[in-house]
Amino acid sequence: MKDELSILLVESDRDRAMQIVDLLSQDQSVKIAVISESAGLARHIAERNPDVVLINLASPSRDILEDLAATSGPLERPVAIFVDKSDDSLTRAAIEAGVSAYVVDGLQAHRVRPVLDAAITRFNMFNRMRRELETTKRALEERKLIDRAKGILMKARGLSEDEAYALLRKTAMDRGRKVSEVAEALVTTAGLLA
Repeated sequence: MKDELSILLVESDRDRAMQIVDLLSQDQSVKIAVISESAGLARHIAERNPDVVLINLASPSRDILEDLAATSGPLERPVAIFVDKSDDSLTRAAIEAGVSAYVVDGLQAHRVRPVLDAAITRFNMFNRMRRELETTKRALEERKLIDRAKGILMKARGLSEDEAYALLRKTAMDRGRKVSEVAEALVTTAGLLA
């Protein structure tokens, strides 16, 4: 996150919104924008591009959760939703939409900061896990590609597995490329010639 934390607060009750703004504004590094209704939430998030979204609703609707998910908001930033009441399906839908914190029993000023901190921490943890998973998937795909390229070289040139890999590595070094890039080119070429 940046040095200054920008928050988009969705709160229909003006007095409660001002109470939350006052509470959060005690921290000089916080900038807060308030909107009074959740209609057009995706547009507001896209326009303001906040670091965190705090939403207070009496009762969430699937439309709001779908609108939120459609913006990729929860994947790009922590989102905390406070609701007065909920049911299992809406709780599940919020979690599946990527909401970082889903608090039932409404927004109470004294709980905002701890929930905000927990939402940011949880978002960062899941974001790190998502990046690690993507890196692992990419490494696995590269490994599969290299294995296919080794197989092609072993069959075409009668090389051992170690010799095939050494040839891939040497070619990559000579061309200033990654071994996986050379393997991909070889697999693609072999596919065209088959």
